[in-house]
Amino acid sequence: MMVPFPNRGLWILRFLASAVLLAGCSSPPSPGPYSPTSEVQRDSTKSDRLATEAAELLESDPKRAEELLRLAINADLYNGRAHNNLGTLHLAQGRLYEAANEFEWARKLMPGHPDPRLNLALTLEKAGRIDDAITTYTTALEVYPEHIATMQALARLQVRTARVNDHTAQMLEVIALRGETPGWRDWAKLQRTQLSQ
Repeated sequence: MMVPFPNRGLWILRFLASAVLLAGCSSPPSPGPYSPTSEVQRDSTKSDRLATEAAELLESDPKRAEELLRLAINADLYNGRAHNNLGTLHLAQGRLYEAANEFEWARKLMPGHPDPRLNLALTLEKAGRIDDAITTYTTALEVYPEHIATMQALARLQVRTARVNDHTAQMLEVIALRGETPGWRDWAKLQRTQLSQ
């Protein structure tokens, strides 16, 4: 004989819900390069070693460099240099969304360093987001006012897009004297002459 069970449908739903919850609790989520880690789980020494090894391979073996950088980030999610270098690999491969994401990580992790901002601005420029690129170049110069690579990139973009201002003329003066290569110095002198006409 069956004993009547009050609200049998409700009881079955509760049982199934608790079974689903228990199943979700039984296995921990798999760690990925962007999953939060505790201080105990971080291995910054290993991460730095892997990032250094990857930096030496960025041009000669980008595939292996990417593998090492992902391992570096797995070892320490907060390794800004690894994020920045992974972003440069993505940028070189034309993977702009992934590059921008890595540069954003690096920018937050390296607040006093202009390189992640410069790289993010280059990515935005390549994506055709000119206003955002100019703004981001400007923030790189706020962090490091004399960063010549950023000055060159910003001045080049402003000249190319006809968005020249007084600050552009000042940057061209600096580039004409301290540009990274003779080509940059000559370019700045030519642009400075054309602006004064």
